[in-house]
Amino acid sequence: MHNNKYIFYCMNLYRKITGGYILLATGTSLKKLRTEAGLTQKRLAELVGISQAHIAKIEQGKVDPRLSTINKILAVLTEGKKMKCKDMMTKGVLFAKPSNTVLKVSEVMVRHAISQMPVLNGSRVVGTITEEGIIRNLSANIAEEKVQNIMDPPLPTVSEETSADAIRPLLERHQGVLVTRGKEFVGIITRSDLLKTIG
Repeated sequence: MHNNKYIFYCMNLYRKITGGYILLATGTSLKKLRTEAGLTQKRLAELVGISQAHIAKIEQGKVDPRLSTINKILAVLTEGKKMKCKDMMTKGVLFAKPSNTVLKVSEVMVRHAISQMPVLNGSRVVGTITEEGIIRNLSANIAEEKVQNIMDPPLPTVSEETSADAIRPLLERHQGVLVTRGKEFVGIITRSDLLKTIG
């Protein structure tokens, strides 16, 4: 009982200092989180950087773990619950080719209500064609202009396992982020996809 009171005290103190929400972490609740995450005590110990015996003692309430240890354990156990790119991406990316005309690409963009398309040369992304780029280059012969002549730099690429938190800074600077599984492009995340996660 003393151990639980100590942990509760530390967590409340941490919450007061940071003004943030904190989970009450008892040995029982940590064991439950570990089990839900599908981790053994040994694997959790490896991920946190402590011994398996120490994990066992924490779960049994036999030791008073430091707050930093509890925070490391919680970080590992809650990582899998964070939204990842694969959970929020739009699947089925539409690509343009460098040799496509702006007319052809703009028709696709209007038909699918999208504001940008990655430009693929073979299996390599070489640029991005955007509404802004087309408008910036408006001229009497823009319809027949080749995409390669007006495309913007490529969008950043991330793994489907990347957390949503990690791509927020990228979306502040870019209109979208391409999502990969191995070497295959499996989705795209735009600013509007990020807005859909609110709430």
